[in-house]
Amino acid sequence: MWSIVLVLLAVLVGSSMQRVTGMGFALVAAPFLVLLLGPVDGVILTNLCSALTAAIILTRVVRDVDWRRAGALALFAIAGIVPGAMILRYVSAAWLEIAIGVLIAVGLTASVNLGRVHIRDRRSFRAIAGVFSGFMNATAGVGGPAVSIYALATNWPHRSFAATMQPYFLFIGLTSLGAKFASGSAGVPALQGWVWLLVAVACVAGLIQGEVLARFLKPHIARRLLVIVAYTGAAATIARGVAELVG
Repeated sequence: MWSIVLVLLAVLVGSSMQRVTGMGFALVAAPFLVLLLGPVDGVILTNLCSALTAAIILTRVVRDVDWRRAGALALFAIAGIVPGAMILRYVSAAWLEIAIGVLIAVGLTASVNLGRVHIRDRRSFRAIAGVFSGFMNATAGVGGPAVSIYALATNWPHRSFAATMQPYFLFIGLTSLGAKFASGSAGVPALQGWVWLLVAVACVAGLIQGEVLARFLKPHIARRLLVIVAYTGAAATIARGVAELVG
């Protein structure tokens, strides 16, 4: 019962952060869901909840979506999702998590240190962000940091970024699930029906809470939260991988 309560709490906080920063669900919830449910079921539930929260948020922010960027990132993400889903069958998840966490931390550090320097948006940057995001989403359920690095480096306005991430996360969440189910590397978590219902309720409750918070947070504060959450997710991912190796 306590495990279920903690799962619901992780989903609640994660969905709230998703509404505020545009990409916080997986970073906040994935480490705890994996710890509670295991590396496979935890990532599957993360993908499912990320897709659900993104679909709901999209109805509120659809006017601010940059569909051209969303489409480009989603297209390139497929190139990362397919090998990411396949590699789960052959490579230790622990080593993948450590490598991904290190890449997230290094990339974020580089982006933050760019300061006010503006790098012009290019297709090559979108390609790199999309491929890495898709790969990370399929392997560890964390597709946000790669695109947040891209957003910071190109000075993408936070309002547009947060809105555009919703159709993007909806797409990569469902695509990652489809790729893993098709490759046989994962299946649907064996949770009881009432637990699935409570998970859905926690997602909606977290989004309502995030909606209230979003009204009071200024863009630069939301941007700082984005960086803090991404670093937290990177550290948690590395710690999770090390713990699995030691255990």
